[in-house]
Amino acid sequence: MTQQTVSPTARSPHAELEALALRVREHIIRMATKGGCFIGASLSCADLLVHLYSRVLRVSPETVADPNRDYLLLSKGHDVPALYGTLAELGYFPRERLKEHLKTTDSIYWHPNRAIPGIEFHSGSLGHLLSVGLGIALDVKRQQADNRVFVVLGDGECNEGSVWEGCLVAGAHKLDNLVAIVDRNEFQANIRTEELIPLEPLDAKFRAFGWAVKTIDGHSFAELEEAFAHLPYESGKPTAVIARTVRGKGLPSIERRADRWFVNFTAPEVEMLLKELHDGVASQLTSETLMVR
Repeated sequence: MTQQTVSPTARSPHAELEALALRVREHIIRMATKGGCFIGASLSCADLLVHLYSRVLRVSPETVADPNRDYLLLSKGHDVPALYGTLAELGYFPRERLKEHLKTTDSIYWHPNRAIPGIEFHSGSLGHLLSVGLGIALDVKRQQADNRVFVVLGDGECNEGSVWEGCLVAGAHKLDNLVAIVDRNEFQANIRTEELIPLEPLDAKFRAFGWAVKTIDGHSFAELEEAFAHLPYESGKPTAVIARTVRGKGLPSIERRADRWFVNFTAPEVEMLLKELHDGVASQLTSETLMVR
């Protein structure tokens, strides 16, 4: 009897999402040149955005203006290459438009811009969009509608006092239609979060502000599926999902490297990293690293 060979991807129940996430990471790498981008945090949240837009959010390219849609706000706006890549792959705008990244003739820039289809709100300065999200969620409640509001936060962003003011108000108003997802990649710019202003125990902090909390592996589509299958976790409480991730996920040459949080690769390096994304062999990068001087 001839034994059939089954590839690892074919065996995976999440092969479609894994393939989509791979294409999003390819887009992120291609945006990391000619001016560069915040590649590490973009790669850490790619799986989160792919899962949310593919399996959770009640929104599509055809319903971006539907008053009954769900909302996603990217509060950690510097990770927008992951959002651009996800939206392009899912048909919100042509993939070819990603080549306009950082050109003055388009709005594909370092931070989210509402001129891009699918982007709900501008962001750049950290700590603002949880409050925007709770405002939308409160309005939804008052209209007795059932829209849900998802806000993606950076872990370093949780050092902003405005984040905790938002948590306090959301808990006080029992906004169980509000979901905060923390991309817990353990870095804040070019230093580890626990070496600057320690955040742990982060789950206990959310609970103390009246939120229901779950901590998951943010790169596991199985855990993402389980985490978002039944919302809210508790009636009358906003939900927080702490997604433990790896900054630079998918590229061994830059994973967890503080000096590669923002990069501007050469064209040959981009080609090397695209190969590295697929074969897992670390590239020998020579471009200047970013350090605080």
